[in-house]
Amino acid sequence: MANGVKAIRGMNDILPDESYLWAHFEQTVQHWLAAYGYRNIRTPIVEQTDLFIRSIGEVTDIVEKEMYTFVDHLNNDSLTLRPEGTASCVRAVIEHNLLYSSPQRLYYAGPMFRHERPQKGRYRQFHQVGVEALGYAGPDIDAELIVMCARLWDLLGISGLRLEISTLGNAESRALHRSRLIKYFEQHRDVLDEDSLRRLHTNPLRILDSKNPVMQGIIGNAPKLMDDLDAESLSHFESLQHILREQGINFEINLRLVRGLDYYNRTVFEWVTDKLGAQGTVCAGGRYDGLIEQVGGKSAPACGFAMGIERLLALMQECGGKIPQPAPHIYIVHQGDLSLDYAWKCAETLRDQGFDVILHCGGGSFKSQMKKADASGARYAMIIGDDEFKAQEVTLKPLREPVEQASVKLDLVAELINNKEPHDQ
Repeated sequence: MANGVKAIRGMNDILPDESYLWAHFEQTVQHWLAAYGYRNIRTPIVEQTDLFIRSIGEVTDIVEKEMYTFVDHLNNDSLTLRPEGTASCVRAVIEHNLLYSSPQRLYYAGPMFRHERPQKGRYRQFHQVGVEALGYAGPDIDAELIVMCARLWDLLGISGLRLEISTLGNAESRALHRSRLIKYFEQHRDVLDEDSLRRLHTNPLRILDSKNPVMQGIIGNAPKLMDDLDAESLSHFESLQHILREQGINFEINLRLVRGLDYYNRTVFEWVTDKLGAQGTVCAGGRYDGLIEQVGGKSAPACGFAMGIERLLALMQECGGKIPQPAPHIYIVHQGDLSLDYAWKCAETLRDQGFDVILHCGGGSFKSQMKKADASGARYAMIIGDDEFKAQEVTLKPLREPVEQASVKLDLVAELINNKEPHDQ
């Protein structure tokens, strides 16, 4: 396609040979979330730009550099393709008054958009599952989110993930820490890079997240937020650790863990791996008690996390999990003037009984049809010719085991197959 239309760089097609992995992941996630009482919410992929500026923070990489923002020329509104899901979820909860009568356990899944340099595990259109617990104040819900993740890794066959946790305290302790950071980094202005100088008086906590090797020395000696932590946040963090230990969840306390979004407070956590190169974080989240009020709702506690689907799929494959590709139970091969209508009847009857059936279309010789039956992955080829039509029978040929083919009445096919292999009707 030298001169043809191609997908936008960093926005990828998911082809049939890999989409079954996505389907397996999505089905596993749906059952996992249902087991914990989380319900699905679906929001638009386009929101008012102001929603993300107010929630994520104006002095963040996402808002400053990565958002896909455009003007709707019909009404001159500034709109943005969602770069993350929490803000949209909170907006929907406020708009529809979902917290009026009870807290909410919610989840969503779908594409997010950020304009950044595409590389393995980092795309301009990427997909996330997000889980949000709204209206819960205690450390127990923080722990539930983390324990949930540990269970999912087992369900997906993923090993080797490392859990890092920390706390950002409340607004007052963060303000105190912020002033200490500014004073400290002012004394080292000559070492700060351009991004850090720009953030020095607007978002100094983000300096701690810098990967610039030249700055690691001064970052390592910077004042620690734990030293400025308020008593209530410290108690919350200690309770979280207690629950995690009781549940057998291993973790590391990373005092330099700073989420890239301004709305976090108290608990923050990341699940990280060394198996995906630079894109080591596969799931991250924490508490954001001030966001609902910040977006325009009545003050309410909240916490949640998001996981990158592409990274988790890559990790599943890296860990060697074998996920069988779906295949039909039966491929119907038919030859002869009288066979076609009977083949249609057989196909629909078997589908009514819960079997996945491919009816050969497009003509072709018996030999070529059998080759396609074998290539389909089907367990059985059902052969229908004029003789079968006249006898009102079918010939059932096993394709994956050394068993002789047999001619049977159509109404006995289901019994024959179910006696040879387990099948969920």
